Amino acid sequence: MSEKAVSYEPKNIEDNYYKIWESRGYFELEGNKNIQKKGKNFSVMMPPPNVTGSLHIGHALTFTLQDILTRYKRMDGYKTLWQPGVDHAGIATQNVVEKQLLKNGVKKEDIGREKFLQEIWKWKNYSGGEIIKQLRKLGASPAWSRERFTMDEGLKNAVRKAFVTLYDEGLIERGNYMVNWCTHDGALSDIEVEYEEHKGKLYYLKYFFKNSDKYLTVATTRPETFFGDTAVMVNPDDERYKQYIGKSVILPIINREIKVISDLHVDKEFGSGCVKVTPAHDINDYEVGKRHNLEFITIFDENGILNNYCGIFEGKERLKARNDIVDALQKAGNIEKIEDYVNQVGHCYRCKNIVEPYISKQWFVKKEIAKGAIEKVNNSLVKFHPPHWINSYNAWMKDLKDWCISRQLWWGHRIPVFYCDECGFEWASNEENPDKCPKCDSKNFHQDPDVLDTWFSSGLWPFSTLGWENGENIDKKYGENDLQDFYPNSILITGFDILFFWVARMMFSGEHFMKKLPFENIYLHALVRDEFGQKMSKSKGNVIDPLDMINEFSADVLRFTLAVLAVQGRDIKLSKDRLEQMRNFTNKLFNASRFLLLNEKSFQDLQHVDIKTKLGLYIKSRLNATTKEVRDYLESYRFNDAATTLYRFLWGEFCDWGIELAKAQKEAVNELGAIFKEAMKLLHPFMPFISEYLYQELSGTSLEEAQSIMIKPYPDDLAQDKEIEETFSLVIEAIVGIRRAKATLDIAGLIPKAAIKFENKTFDEQFAPFVKLLAKVENITFVKANIENAVRDVGDNLEVFIPLENVDLTLLVQRLNAQKIKLEKEIAKFENMLSNEKFIANAPKDVVEQNKNALNDAKSKISKVNDELNTLSKVAN
Repeated sequence: MSEKAVSYEPKNIEDNYYKIWESRGYFELEGNKNIQKKGKNFSVMMPPPNVTGSLHIGHALTFTLQDILTRYKRMDGYKTLWQPGVDHAGIATQNVVEKQLLKNGVKKEDIGREKFLQEIWKWKNYSGGEIIKQLRKLGASPAWSRERFTMDEGLKNAVRKAFVTLYDEGLIERGNYMVNWCTHDGALSDIEVEYEEHKGKLYYLKYFFKNSDKYLTVATTRPETFFGDTAVMVNPDDERYKQYIGKSVILPIINREIKVISDLHVDKEFGSGCVKVTPAHDINDYEVGKRHNLEFITIFDENGILNNYCGIFEGKERLKARNDIVDALQKAGNIEKIEDYVNQVGHCYRCKNIVEPYISKQWFVKKEIAKGAIEKVNNSLVKFHPPHWINSYNAWMKDLKDWCISRQLWWGHRIPVFYCDECGFEWASNEENPDKCPKCDSKNFHQDPDVLDTWFSSGLWPFSTLGWENGENIDKKYGENDLQDFYPNSILITGFDILFFWVARMMFSGEHFMKKLPFENIYLHALVRDEFGQKMSKSKGNVIDPLDMINEFSADVLRFTLAVLAVQGRDIKLSKDRLEQMRNFTNKLFNASRFLLLNEKSFQDLQHVDIKTKLGLYIKSRLNATTKEVRDYLESYRFNDAATTLYRFLWGEFCDWGIELAKAQKEAVNELGAIFKEAMKLLHPFMPFISEYLYQELSGTSLEEAQSIMIKPYPDDLAQDKEIEETFSLVIEAIVGIRRAKATLDIAGLIPKAAIKFENKTFDEQFAPFVKLLAKVENITFVKANIENAVRDVGDNLEVFIPLENVDLTLLVQRLNAQKIKLEKEIAKFENMLSNEKFIANAPKDVVEQNKNALNDAKSKISKVNDELNTLSKVAN
């Protein structure tokens, strides 16, 4: 692009600029070393996107806000670490590679664990990390040389150390628990289960008493689970059933006896008042089973295949067998009725399979690990933004349960627990491959086959990436003093939807291992929705792809739009209209630079310019006021207010008024160019590409040969000249007033004279040239009394008068009279319509209301027309 370019073309510069920035090391810790201030450190962790992922609009918001803060702090002299990396994403990644193998007719079991893991690493090295390339398109500036992978050697060491420490402290244990079970992906934690409304059936089953035609009725949405029933339960105070407590009923088909028991857990008013008890397949029944010492009968295996407890249905998949089981129950006379029923059904957050309560031997982190984090949060050692999120955090932590951390996968951090085949000893080891049993020295031992929940390793992210327990003889991507300099992290920025998945786990992991909470501030942004407030989904066809928006509008436009809309605690409604508005903003900035370069070949930086002109002093003062606001907003994470302030100054003050006023004071142009360059520094964290381009253009340099704006000091002059600001406020008010008065007279061109009457504040003759040029007036006079025979405009601080001598009002009066006749006809039409009883009776209410509104609007307009005609009539006489 050159000075002759007529519009800003981002595609010509964005990729090129990014490569230069990255190649020069600007994103790294020492990238801004020439402006670093001693003891000033800033750190923020990139929420590691899944290695399988691609950039979606939620990512774009998170990374835009992180980049704004990072660029701001970098320019403000902080040693800045934005830590990048990707997550191994256990379930998601294994699913991707499994599906690829299945296309070739190969199951993972056919090739074995080691070969399958080789296939995943091969896929990861070839296809994984695509999102990292996409982040570069957004303009993100993390320290790429430090990019981590949650399964790199250093982080594997850290994960083992964390597990072994918790194991030795008794905070990790293994046991038979009821868990959420996905028959495809294995155990899931509570927050990995997504509940969806399900339109299903409610089956009323008849359980007959032994040797009797009497029966009890129980209702269930999962009839296949009756094979695992070990009791029928009633309330001990329910008179209908007291006589049956202790007796036996017979389970249909399999003819197994079960007892009728009593428990206050039963709601007498719900359904029949009888409930079936399936301790191995229902979370509530699990607790009942423990209380009453019932048998726990598991009726299907880990893959959901029914077992020998299910009689003739053994070998069938539990959901596919449901209809056959219901048919058999109906034929046997054991179904009373079937009703339509809507309930919430849990699904696996990854594969969407229906989740089952299932008893399984799993590894758990005890909830006691969170005690310290809960206390520190409530001692105000971390700030939430918006503040109300602390309530959600506390509510969840209050009801925290033991965390199931084992997953039945092959891809992930293998649980570092070993079992001796000789003496049966169990131990956790920091060694990846121990050589013998520490108890009997036997070489015959095996490792636990499960892997850790992905969130276990992600929970260590704020400190493991800084070198904590990374071990020796690895490719070190951290500095020796990183934990001292960057822990706790300055801030976490992420979506509220992973507050419990990730944020809470980092909080208690960081507090437990580092004895400090991992963050000083937590900023949780809301969802990005479509322009109508609808959640984006492929099925609705309303997904906005950030890469498409970057290609169509530019990275700067997408970033700035997201920032403007990022009101704390409020969902973002993103539309192409808003993106178009911000593209117009970039064009406005470009055109301002063209005007400046028409008058000067280049401009110095502001610190080298002595501002002397009245206009220069005014715009500089407004820049300083904007600088103060933007800094304050960024320090309080009010990104939308910071962006809106920049937009208002650059468009509304600099471009709309500064550039226009400069036409009356050309000697100010050199100063305005320097001020505009300083404003580009202020804008840079939000719009890195165009701010760099315009800064270099106005400097008469190119980025290829000059230092980047991104390592220039961020503006910090906050001094304002209130007097000059008040004066120019009056100048602008006078210009607007005269323009309004001229519009009343339907005059667009030059007029011979106008007068200004001030209320309290004034400006003197030296400012008159601004008013003359911009309001198109030959002469300006200052008066203390109203002028007769003139059109008058009243403002907040002054009044303006345009004398009507020598002004031909004929055409204006003709236009107003024509407008009056037209409005009279409209009023007559609406009044006739609304006085017609048939119309009122038959027309839809909204049509009647529209006509009433139109009538009121026409009456308001004719009133204004009459006022103008009366004013002109008085003037003419």
